[in-house]
Amino acid sequence: MVRVPLTNEERERGERLGLALRDARASASRSMVEVAAEAGISVETLRKIETGRIPTPAFFTVAAIADAVGLPLDALRAATEGGAEEVAEAS
Repeated sequence: MVRVPLTNEERERGERLGLALRDARASASRSMVEVAAEAGISVETLRKIETGRIPTPAFFTVAAIADAVGLPLDALRAATEGGAEEVAEAS
C-alpha cells in the first residue's frame, strides 16, 4: 500500500498534538514511562508522538494517552486546531 505524503498542515497539526499531550503530561506530573504503560504503548511511541515524529497516530492511541494524562478530547481537538494555548482554556 502506497502512503500519500503528509502536507505541511498535517505535519504541523501533528506537532501541535504532540505538544498538547506533552504539556498535559507535564501538568499531571506523570513520567513518560507511567503514561506509556497506562496507555498500553511503548515509551518510544509516546516520545515519537510528543515530538511530532508520528504526526498521525491512531485515534485509540491518542485517546488512551489523553485519558492517561487527564486531558479531555475536546481540549485536545481545540489544541490541534488552534494552538497549544487553547488546551488550558478548554480543560
